[in-house]
Amino acid sequence: MANTNETALNKKQAWKENIQRFGRSLLLPIGIMAPVGLLLGLSGALTQGYMIEKVTFLNNDVLQTIFKTIRSMSNIIFGNIPLMFAMGVAYGMSKKDKGIAVFSSVMGYLILIASINTWLGLTGNMADSKEMAVKGQIMVLGMQTLNVNVLGGIIAGLIGSWATDRFYNLELPTAFAFFAGRKSVPLITMIGCIIVGFTLPFLWQYFVTALSSISHLLLHDILGPILNTFTNRLLIPFGLHHVWNAMLRFTPAGGTYMIEGKEYIGYLSAENEILFKLGPNSPYWEMMPKLTRFGAQNQMVRTLFMFPAIGLAMYQTAYEQNKKLAKGLIITVVLTAVLGNVTEPLEFTFLFIAPMLYILYCGISTVVAIALHFMGTAVGYIRGTIFDFIIFGPMYENSRWYNIVIVGIFAALASYFLFKWYIVKFDVKTPGREEDASADNELIKNKQYDKIAALVIEAMGGKENITSVENCITRLRMDFKDKTKIDRAKIRETGSTGVFFPSGNHIHVVFGPMVEFIRNAVDEEMAKK
Repeated sequence: MANTNETALNKKQAWKENIQRFGRSLLLPIGIMAPVGLLLGLSGALTQGYMIEKVTFLNNDVLQTIFKTIRSMSNIIFGNIPLMFAMGVAYGMSKKDKGIAVFSSVMGYLILIASINTWLGLTGNMADSKEMAVKGQIMVLGMQTLNVNVLGGIIAGLIGSWATDRFYNLELPTAFAFFAGRKSVPLITMIGCIIVGFTLPFLWQYFVTALSSISHLLLHDILGPILNTFTNRLLIPFGLHHVWNAMLRFTPAGGTYMIEGKEYIGYLSAENEILFKLGPNSPYWEMMPKLTRFGAQNQMVRTLFMFPAIGLAMYQTAYEQNKKLAKGLIITVVLTAVLGNVTEPLEFTFLFIAPMLYILYCGISTVVAIALHFMGTAVGYIRGTIFDFIIFGPMYENSRWYNIVIVGIFAALASYFLFKWYIVKFDVKTPGREEDASADNELIKNKQYDKIAALVIEAMGGKENITSVENCITRLRMDFKDKTKIDRAKIRETGSTGVFFPSGNHIHVVFGPMVEFIRNAVDEEMAKK
């Protein structure tokens, strides 16, 4: 009986870790989309007729050619987002050979859409050009297929990573030896995608119906912002908020919209069409507040107003002798959010030591989302940096960007006074309120990544206790054998702003944007004999 329970527990932990790995795998394509979207937004704004009328120097053939070229290149990226997700998921999910996994996922995605195309032809379901949008079909790489969007890329990526880890070392009889090992992986991936390609159309209608039923709640004027904001923020500690965001952006859960007779699935594709092509003077601009309520405008209030206010509250409640040390950390994590939209470093300074404070933070964020929606705010896109605010706010007519400032001021005041009161009232050990001031930040400040790596490995119980090392945008993620060997106090010496265990044999160590350099140093240290 004990063995049965242990097996069930191990399976549950493995499932959680795979879900977390999947969430992390979405970061790579999303990370590419963000800067490309910034270019697309800037070039789109600067080529709009209303913008050229306002800023006369933009009425220049050379400048317009440059901007239109940038927009055209950016559109190519956005036109092939599913392929990006196929590669990103394969890279993130594969443990054995990421290169062959990515290659196989691309082959698999091409075969997947080709298989669906064949199914549509064989069953007589191929829609003519005028009915494609109504019947949920689309042209992808010259092939007419179901508009499975990003899901198709994710499926191909998952099959490619599975085939890699399972068959990269496959042995075959001598007569077929040429197709053995890694060369078998693309073939197996393609076979898997053929099966999915001929099965998916039968299941697709039920999948769309299920997500559409969720959208009734998510698209509600009040319940939608509440459900979305709380769920998004509460999933942050587990790294699953990326999965949630992707669902809203690319599936019917985020709504299905008709624009000029064409169907758009998920709020982001519809937002892209209106924001980058039709413009603020289009009659479809009235749809924007419904689309943007899930995206950047809510994050902008957090990063540009709430975070500086929370940082100020932390600084003012720090012990006087620790304020100089706390100041450097607080400024860094606030600027990381303002300039890079990376929020975890600041959130993790209070999430694990004061969960109720995090609930208050989620509550303020929810009120912000509801207020912006009802005020008709239409500041688009997916990131909340100062750059995105300027490009998608003041540079776009009818965006009502000033609502972000109005709501942001009230949110900042509420955040400042609530955080300051709570920290003092319950003696929360935010930065600068530790009994012993330490030099945690010196290693980070001086970029001594080799020393940080050595400390991390030592704190983890040595190389032999570490089974895998990965990272996302802000966190070093490690699997280990024995939890009792881990020294959390020593991990603090590295300059980490947070440590937690999302599952039994998995640890997250929060470092912020420099985590990739730390991960590289850890890999180098692990490779030493």
